[in-house]
Amino acid sequence: MRAARADAPTRLVYHMTMTDAITPADMTLDELRPILIEALLPNVAFDGWSAAALDAAAAAVGIPADRARLVFPGGAAEMIDAWILKADRDMAAEMERRGAGAMKIRDRITTAIRIRIEQARPHKEAVRRALAVLAQPQNAALSARTLWRSADAMWRAAGDTATDFNHYTKRLSLGGVYAATLLYWLQDESEEDADTFAFLGRRIDTIMQVEKAKARFREQATHRPRLSRFLGRLRYPAA
Repeated sequence: MRAARADAPTRLVYHMTMTDAITPADMTLDELRPILIEALLPNVAFDGWSAAALDAAAAAVGIPADRARLVFPGGAAEMIDAWILKADRDMAAEMERRGAGAMKIRDRITTAIRIRIEQARPHKEAVRRALAVLAQPQNAALSARTLWRSADAMWRAAGDTATDFNHYTKRLSLGGVYAATLLYWLQDESEEDADTFAFLGRRIDTIMQVEKAKARFREQATHRPRLSRFLGRLRYPAA
């Protein structure tokens, strides 16, 4: 009997891996979301965040159009929400890959926004169309929610663990910087978005100055006499 080829086990494992792999047709609706978003983006530049773009994405991944519409029953707004959530998660993964934990805090938050811009670079028209949808009055709450979520994701990826009032002010500040930078980037025609990143650097400098001022204020407050303690002494004088 002829001996088996040396590569037979490898070929068998590869065959089993391919056989056992989950295809889009076998995925749940939640699992299909990021897959459809990836397939959807190239079509958005031409068809917008529309049913036509979603149908084309469904055909590209090999599922019925009706099933794809079940994934995003809310239409354009829900597709955009899913894309932003995916971008937040991709940004966090890339931050970890780049070793953000070893960076200074200024570099961490700068890098987080840079990554978001770099991720969006191939899909600039999709971003433009997404912002147009989010600017509609009926999507005001979604716009605010997704901006807050992105700012929160950036701060968490930067290692922020604040749970006091500072938690909220940091996210409000960074959300404003990110929104302004994104709008600036949409008009930027400089090479490798150099002007956008210079704009970002100036805005981050402003945030850091504010954070330093807040830190000084908190430090001074710990040594400042408290009015409640003073009033307490007036009411209950020491014997």
